[in-house]
Amino acid sequence: MVTLGCGCVAQSVLSGEALGGAQMISVGFAMAVTIAIYVAGGVSGGHINPAVSFAMCITGKLSWAKFPVYVFTQFLGAFVGAATLYGVNYDALMTYTGGNLTVTGHIRTAQIFATYPSEYLSVTNGFADQVISTAFLLVGVFAIFDAGNLGVPKGLEPIGVGLLIILLTSSLSMNSGCAMNPARDLSPRLFTYLAGWGPEVFTAGNHWWWVPLVGPMVGAGFGAAIYMLFIELHHAQLPPPQANTAHDKYELTSM
Repeated sequence: MVTLGCGCVAQSVLSGEALGGAQMISVGFAMAVTIAIYVAGGVSGGHINPAVSFAMCITGKLSWAKFPVYVFTQFLGAFVGAATLYGVNYDALMTYTGGNLTVTGHIRTAQIFATYPSEYLSVTNGFADQVISTAFLLVGVFAIFDAGNLGVPKGLEPIGVGLLIILLTSSLSMNSGCAMNPARDLSPRLFTYLAGWGPEVFTAGNHWWWVPLVGPMVGAGFGAAIYMLFIELHHAQLPPPQANTAHDKYELTSM
C-alpha cells in the first residue's frame, strides 16, 4: 500500500506535477488500499491500518490477542514499503533534489513519504482533523462490512473502501494530507529519518509527527462508538429461518 500509494505522491512531486496532482494521488492511494485488502483479505481480513484494527478490538470484532501482531506487521510492512519506494525512485530523487534531501523549502521531498501540516494549520486544529477524518473512515468501513446494513456484494467490499478513501481524501486532505493511518505515517517517517532527511522529520510542523499517530487512534474509537450506538444496535432483529428440509436439501448456498 505504501509503495503504490506514496508512489503516486512521488510521481507527482518529482515530475513537478506534470505526471500527477491531487486527483491522481487521491485515486491512486485509494486503489492501493483496495488492492492491499484484496491481497491480504483472505488471510487477515485485510488489516492494513492500526486504527481500524483497534476499533474492531474495542467493539469485539477482533481478538485483542491478535492486535499486537497485526500492528507490528502493519508498521513493518509500511517501513519496507517506504524503503522500496525510495529504491525505485532513487535516481529521480537525486536528480530533483541534487542530493539535498529536505523537509521544508522549495524542493522538499519528505512529504512523499509522510504527512506534514500546511503552514496555516495549528497542532490543535490538525489533531481535530485527524480525529474527525478517521472517525468518518471507521463509520464507513463498519457500514461496508455490516451484514445487517444494506450490505455490499461479497468480494466488492475492498472497492467500497477504495471509494470511501477517494471521498475522504477529496474532502479532508487539504490541512495535512489525510493520513488516518498511524503505520502509513510513522514508519515511512522513521525511514526518511534514517535515509538522509534527518531529525527534522520529527520536529517540522511544531513536532507534528505524533498527531497522525495518536489522532487516528482516538478518531477510530469515536467512529466505532458512533456506528455501534446509532446504527448497529438499532438493526431490526430478523426472525430465525423456519426449518425446511426440502429447501435445505436442494438450495444452492455456495454463492
